[in-house]
Amino acid sequence: MCGIIGIVGTSSVQDRLIESLKRLEYRGYDSAGIAGFGPDGIERRRAAGKLRNLEEVLAGDPLTASVGIGHTRWATHGPPTVGNAHPHQAGRVTLVHNGIIENFAELKAELKAEGRVFSTDTDTEVVAQLLDRELASKAPLEAFKATLDQVRGAFALVVMIEGETNLLLGAREGPPLIVGYGDGEMFLGSDALAVGPFTNRVAYLEDGDYVAIDHNGARVFEKSGRPVDRPVQVVPQSPALMEKGNYRHFMEKEIHDQPEGCQRTIAAYVDALGGLTAVPGGVDFAALNRIQIVGCGTAYLAGLIGKYLIEPLADLPVDVEVASEFRYRQPALRPDCLVVAISQSGETADTLAALRYCQARGMKSAAVVNAVGSTMAREVDVVWPIHCGPEIGVASTKAFTAQVSVLTAIAVAAARARGRIDEAEERRLVAVLMEAPRLIAESINLEEAVKSIALEVSRARDVLFLGRGPMYPLALEGALKLKEISYIHAEGYAAGELKHGPIALVDEHTPIVILAPFDSYFEKSASNMSEVMARGGQVVFITDPEGERHAPAGARVVVTAPRCDPLIAPLVMAAPIQLLAYYVAVQKGADVDQPRNLAKSVTVE
Repeated sequence: MCGIIGIVGTSSVQDRLIESLKRLEYRGYDSAGIAGFGPDGIERRRAAGKLRNLEEVLAGDPLTASVGIGHTRWATHGPPTVGNAHPHQAGRVTLVHNGIIENFAELKAELKAEGRVFSTDTDTEVVAQLLDRELASKAPLEAFKATLDQVRGAFALVVMIEGETNLLLGAREGPPLIVGYGDGEMFLGSDALAVGPFTNRVAYLEDGDYVAIDHNGARVFEKSGRPVDRPVQVVPQSPALMEKGNYRHFMEKEIHDQPEGCQRTIAAYVDALGGLTAVPGGVDFAALNRIQIVGCGTAYLAGLIGKYLIEPLADLPVDVEVASEFRYRQPALRPDCLVVAISQSGETADTLAALRYCQARGMKSAAVVNAVGSTMAREVDVVWPIHCGPEIGVASTKAFTAQVSVLTAIAVAAARARGRIDEAEERRLVAVLMEAPRLIAESINLEEAVKSIALEVSRARDVLFLGRGPMYPLALEGALKLKEISYIHAEGYAAGELKHGPIALVDEHTPIVILAPFDSYFEKSASNMSEVMARGGQVVFITDPEGERHAPAGARVVVTAPRCDPLIAPLVMAAPIQLLAYYVAVQKGADVDQPRNLAKSVTVE
């Protein structure tokens, strides 16, 4: 997704801005631009496509500046044109942005009513227009805070203001932004890799922080406006994917990466401006009679959630199978079926074998993958990338939620293509899906509540996870995460199966994690919870505010996730079970990022 760099330098910054943007290409982009303070004001250069196009522009019209900003854009609102490329300008303001402004439409209408004229299709321009309006009556920092207080969504921002030639402003709400400390120079960037050529001394902004940098250093403020210190750290000069930032483990970082990762994923599968789905690849869902999903481990469980979403929405049968078993049982396949392989690496041997088995029988194929240059991505008819960025921790977290995000968008697109929903309902569901990154961030904020449970769970020999509907495969995922990294035996069950065997395991030493948002399954899930408590089971109840109000008395622990539409409940409810596994593993002293006997990519059967 979008990459950001800002430099308050002592010499020309053009080449350094480009160098930094090249280091951010791994994030994915489709246009690029830079801006700086020139002799006659702020100058800007932009180009659609790759950085080489921007370099060609600069070769004929170089930028003369020692203070400037740069950006690589992944299009969300509006196509990847020069006009929509960052930096964006309005009056005295020039800025770059990573993320999505959720309330841009209402803000844009308000600003238009005041007579402001917009020149792009983007949500970002709203921030520039707002800040320019606030600058008419306020000093830069005061105007910046007033602007931040009005916008809602996920964003990292870096801002230049006409006349303030020694100043850059930055803010973080969701997507990362770091401050780099040089010798008489200061930097802002999306990650340590962005500022790596210039300094290895960085401070990580926290959500809600905003910052002002100049030649004298950085002033950081938390959301309320109170000044705050963020510690300066020395980071190794290594690729960004090997940088943990403030986090103890990659898994912890990657759990926290999920709001930005899902936002990046969702942006690639919806037309945010039009409010409709925009699934790439040209699959004719109306012509399909069935979808066959194959995957292993967490990818298989993401596929199961996809089944629970696609079938009721699109009235399209979906079979999901463990890839390592699929081809050996000689399944009955037909050419009017689409096979969808799910794999983070795109190199999973069992999944690749199952995919080729289907292709040999004339089936059209698609792959939901993180590595777009992988074998799987090269061999399928349609690639559905998950866009979540590198995942280092062996136990998948952000790749899982990104896979579910893709499948959720596909469910909505298939429903519309097959006439199961009208345009109004598609728009409603797309709006719901676009809320997911913010709600995932709120769910991650349950970290302290989950951490308090971990000590007791870490003492258990067995743990049961229960869920109904799409919470059932999420219960399976919760059990998988726990046993992967803590080595505690854990099992996930459909809650309705409790009385058909698993209830025999319930006693006062057995934690039972029940996933039960307040949905159409809630009443029955609450009954299962009562059955467990009647037998002395120690319940960890993960629900939402409405579910907490209606829960039977007696649950030992209630973790209250934010209320959300059932469409995105699997995304919002994932973080608590991931955090539970993580903190139990930390409590037990396990090697979280490299659990025993496991590898990130399983390339042999």
